[in-house]
Amino acid sequence: MQYFFKFLFTCLASFFLLHVQAQFDSTINNRNNDTIKFINIINAENLRQITLNDSTILETLSGNAIVKQGTTILSGDSIVLNKRTGITEVFGNVHINNADTVNTYSQYLMYVGNDQIAYLKNKVKFSDGKATLFTENLEYNLKTGIANYKNGGKVINEKTVLTSENAVYYSDTKDVFFQKKVHLVDPKYDMIADSLRYNTAFKNTYFIAPTFIKSKNGNIETHSGTYNLQTGEAIFFDKTIFRDGDKYISGNKIAFDEKSDIVQIEENGKFVDSSKSIIVLGNQILIDKKNNTFLATRKPVMIFYKNKDSTYISADTLFSGKKPITLVEKSDSLQKNLNTSIKKENQDSISYFIGFHHVRIFNDSIQAASDSLYYSTEDSTFKLFQQPICWNGSTQITGDTMFLCTENKQPKEVKVFYNTLVINKTPEGFYNQISGKTINGYFKEGEIYYIKTKGNPAESIFYPQDEDNAYTGMNKSTSDAIELFIVNKNANKIKYINDVKGILYPMNQIPEQLKLLKNFNWQDTRRPKNKLELFE
Repeated sequence: MQYFFKFLFTCLASFFLLHVQAQFDSTINNRNNDTIKFINIINAENLRQITLNDSTILETLSGNAIVKQGTTILSGDSIVLNKRTGITEVFGNVHINNADTVNTYSQYLMYVGNDQIAYLKNKVKFSDGKATLFTENLEYNLKTGIANYKNGGKVINEKTVLTSENAVYYSDTKDVFFQKKVHLVDPKYDMIADSLRYNTAFKNTYFIAPTFIKSKNGNIETHSGTYNLQTGEAIFFDKTIFRDGDKYISGNKIAFDEKSDIVQIEENGKFVDSSKSIIVLGNQILIDKKNNTFLATRKPVMIFYKNKDSTYISADTLFSGKKPITLVEKSDSLQKNLNTSIKKENQDSISYFIGFHHVRIFNDSIQAASDSLYYSTEDSTFKLFQQPICWNGSTQITGDTMFLCTENKQPKEVKVFYNTLVINKTPEGFYNQISGKTINGYFKEGEIYYIKTKGNPAESIFYPQDEDNAYTGMNKSTSDAIELFIVNKNANKIKYINDVKGILYPMNQIPEQLKLLKNFNWQDTRRPKNKLELFE
């Protein structure tokens, strides 16, 4: 009889559990059998049924309590199931496993089975295998795979930590949208924004609001774009600003590759190197930060600035590079200090600038034009090639090749080689002219005051004036060398050196065909009248 009662009790207990399971599943599923899945009891050390009223029956599980709905498993220290509402509450050591891909932990869970929405509180931890989210309150829709917090939290992805007040996570795409006081900390980056999107799988960061980025490569201010924290590749849109020590970069679109250290700027590009006192503007600028070079195209303009006296240079293409200093011979003393010499060589490398096609230069003191240009910080000289020309006041100088030597960003000397011609136009419209093989002109406080030409022979046409500044005639002469003195931008005196030959024509007897030297060409149309012309 004792064994019979034990067997009977076991059968009744099993029948009761099966009846409770079936009744609960039927109640949870009574709304729509096609869309609502059963919540099955998987395990519990203790199970009780509590009837609160005619419409509310609770099932309580304790001790390693586990229930399952579809591919979602809920577990905790204890579970309470509400038949009527389909709501499950889990207390203590809560764990949600969703299709073995997403695991969520907390100390409290309210789960709405009909909608498959979980509300978690207290030490919430959410992990998708790539990143882990921490917060105190989390709403997780298991049907859509969307989770969000609204009262502060953080996401850790390997060594990357993101914190914000609000966030929305999409498990399908592995994207997290952060809002309000967003802060990303990475071994290489520190980002602050009001809104930011981050992909935990590919470590892509998307900027959708004003963002500040600090890294070893410099500081960035942007409004929109993307930055891959794994590859170091970035593209920024809108108005983006990049600061790195004495370098400043801005543009409507900027692409950056951390591995190659190359920056590409598109549309309204600006590059400032304060160590060289230069500004580069253009609609396309390529900057090689590693080698300290740049290439600017699409109407580029380079500015050598110094206080209010700046020099503007435009061309179809502008390029800047570094020219290292090499030691041709090593003396005993240099050999002894080889390491010091190598360090100094790296520090003292020379910068050079090249302009290709349609070169124009504007400075308040001097203006110039040519087909191509070369400038080096080694001698601070602009070397102009192919139809070079320069103007200072009412003086125009041309030749086959021209060197404009500067000092402290001011013109110091002009050197011209072959087929040279100097034209000084008087206020009355006369043209003083000298020509030869070479020309050397010298400046003082931005104005040319002395020009010397040598030739075989050198030639000149000069209109001398008397004490009352009245013109006395036209002097046409030749000699081995000719010196022209300019005062207040006008030719004042001329001097002939060796083997002088010439004739002075009275003003009313000047032959028309002798008024101009060979290759005379007053090219005022090529002259930039102001700096704004270089931007056209």
